[in-house]
Amino acid sequence: MTRDPATDGLQVFIVGGAVRDALLGLTPGDHDWVVVGATPEDMARRGFIPVGGDFPVFLHPRTKEEYALARTERKSGRGYKGFTFYTGADVTLEEDLRRRDLTINAIAQTQDGELVDPLGGAADVRARVFRHVGEAFQEDPVRILRLGRFAARFDDFTVAPETMALCQRMVQAGEADALVAERVWKELSRGLMAKKPSRMLGVLRDSGALARVMPELQGVDDVASDIDRSAQAGLSLAGRYALLCRLTPEREALGRRMRVPTECNDYARLLPEVLTGLDHADQGGADAQLALMERADALRKPDRFLNLLETAAVLRKVDIDAWRTRASAARNVDAGAIAKACAGDPARIKDSVRQARLAQLVALAG
Repeated sequence: MTRDPATDGLQVFIVGGAVRDALLGLTPGDHDWVVVGATPEDMARRGFIPVGGDFPVFLHPRTKEEYALARTERKSGRGYKGFTFYTGADVTLEEDLRRRDLTINAIAQTQDGELVDPLGGAADVRARVFRHVGEAFQEDPVRILRLGRFAARFDDFTVAPETMALCQRMVQAGEADALVAERVWKELSRGLMAKKPSRMLGVLRDSGALARVMPELQGVDDVASDIDRSAQAGLSLAGRYALLCRLTPEREALGRRMRVPTECNDYARLLPEVLTGLDHADQGGADAQLALMERADALRKPDRFLNLLETAAVLRKVDIDAWRTRASAARNVDAGAIAKACAGDPARIKDSVRQARLAQLVALAG
């Protein structure tokens, strides 16, 4: 291995996801590093750039990868922010690994490639099991959300019964009630973009957390296969979220409370309109087709309209090419010329433009 002056002489280990993914045969993403036996002053002298908030994290002077000092943590309050950290030079690698959530995320590797696995994480990777590291898991309710997200990403893993039982006890103790909406959305959005999103919902439902963090959400079991198909189809986050909320009358309240991005809220609001409009358009001809495009604001936002049709196509057969042609024909009507022709009677403009669009749609059907 090429000598790195910045880390030469330090006890440095790759930890967490990069090690796990390598064991799974996946290409690791960013490397996270733990430094044992060093102080912030040691790191600064070597050119590392401090970026940590609650505890010392540094950027490598050349690679810009994150290096964190080994630390322990102690519960000091309720919720996921209620912790105090200790990062003394006497903290060992095993102590740092023991504060992590799941055994598969508590494996370290030396710079020479040797595994350090005091908690049996490699065996759980082989067995495809999510198992909590220890009872300290219950001190951070975000770990329930993360467990769900990992279940959605690694769909051939199972949750150890004792880990699910611990999650249930956490919910019963009120820990999930301390989760803030922004953090719930952050983890939910990542889970929705994973390989099998329904598995995240299953973990949250089985642990009891779903009713606490998203009480407005209804019909989860009925939409589970829909959102999995949306993942297979490669839909955007907005489309997947719209399918998740499809059977939820309180979708607007849910979106406000969780501070869901505007685009996702718009898709969730419009998808039921599009589905109903498609049913009517199958029977009602050009007028029903134009009515759907008007309700979905397709003439101003054609890309969003087509994305909504792709979302609807998860649930029913939709001829998206035909709708693309219809929307293009309706948009191509020269509203300016019609307005000029109606200059003497402005009240006629809106209806005249609509009649011109209908004529285009009728011509297409003929």
